[in-house]
Amino acid sequence: MSYEFIIGTLIGIAGLALTWICSKEQIKSYFKPNMQDLFNQLASANISSTKQKILLKKISHKMAFWGMGKVSSGYITDFSPINCSKSAIFLDICVQNNIEPTPDLCKALLGYNSPSLRQEYHHAINGEQHQMNEAQDNEDLNKAHHSIKCPNVVYISGLLEEKFPHAAGELLAVLKKHNVTVRVLKNTKDIWCRDYMPVQNSQGELIQFNYDPSYLKGKQEWEESKSDVHEVCKANGINPIFSDIKIDGGNVLIYGEKAILTSRIFDENPEYDRKVLVAEIERLLKARVYIIPAYSVNEDLTGHADGMVRFVDENTILGNERTNDYQYMIKGLEKVCNEAKLTFIDVPYFTPKADKQHELNAIGIYVNYLEVDNLIVLPKFGVEGNRDQETVELFKKIFPDRIIETVNYNDVAVEGGLLNCTTWTIVE
Repeated sequence: MSYEFIIGTLIGIAGLALTWICSKEQIKSYFKPNMQDLFNQLASANISSTKQKILLKKISHKMAFWGMGKVSSGYITDFSPINCSKSAIFLDICVQNNIEPTPDLCKALLGYNSPSLRQEYHHAINGEQHQMNEAQDNEDLNKAHHSIKCPNVVYISGLLEEKFPHAAGELLAVLKKHNVTVRVLKNTKDIWCRDYMPVQNSQGELIQFNYDPSYLKGKQEWEESKSDVHEVCKANGINPIFSDIKIDGGNVLIYGEKAILTSRIFDENPEYDRKVLVAEIERLLKARVYIIPAYSVNEDLTGHADGMVRFVDENTILGNERTNDYQYMIKGLEKVCNEAKLTFIDVPYFTPKADKQHELNAIGIYVNYLEVDNLIVLPKFGVEGNRDQETVELFKKIFPDRIIETVNYNDVAVEGGLLNCTTWTIVE
């Protein structure tokens, strides 16, 4: 074997090794940072237009590398999103660049698959060639609907039976009658467990938001009643994903890929840019977030969505009847229904007589019912001006496949909350 041959072989091996190292580093560069991180930065309102274009170019390179399409240079040059949500930016990129928003692309940029955005893409393209894809997406949406499970376990604070034995007794009797699993939460400081417990997203993850509402501040009694979510979760063997965003669980309504919250989230998180805040909530909930107006603090202390509307299914919500409501509220709800393609069903509502001893009175709010398994438990008020009977009849029509029960929950209602407020329901 000649000396020249040995030298040539060694040089060749060194060249191959160098090529392999360079290729490895190139591949690693396409993993870190990942596309979702880049896209979250892109959707932020706190960066310059120049920075946005740089980020979009990086995203385009990564998409091309993984065979997910490529954003045109012209689109990148003209890119200038104004007051756009994360999902709106994603959809515009796909439509303007004729990029199919496949499940892989949705997961890579948004963090979750979105058949509904894919449908919007196909409608925007409006071509015959997409009919088969739309049919498949309809099938995906139907599968998603059928796979959405109703919560089957109810948790209550151990303080509910202690402080409100009559109301708790009626509720527990109904749940026992229908063989619903009930568990009692330890180490709580008040009965409103919906607000301080985690929110379960469509993937079954438990998201523990920061429970530090402004309405509990300023009064020592209220501040001392605030449960420590870390202690409660630890004491009850719950391991959620923690977030520093301040949101009460009662202000999160979620059904599959859609979530409704009130604008109170912006008041509670002033340090966040609004678009960034919504984008992060969407990432955690794995759902598209729709914001409805909140009443003023003087009219509605907590500003929770669950005292205003509830999901019936992915295409329908019900809410307090809008006949005598403020115009800003009527228009705000209508705007969200149009954006989310939701039908709104008006539910009876009445205002009880003024009670100076109970200024936070929730009597008259039927939409704060408990939903678990195939059971719906409605509050039955029985006071002057009540609309109990017509509400029960309406719910039987709205939920023909559900069992409708009623309980007298007035002892709790006069303190400012009802059935959904005092229960935490999850799928197990």
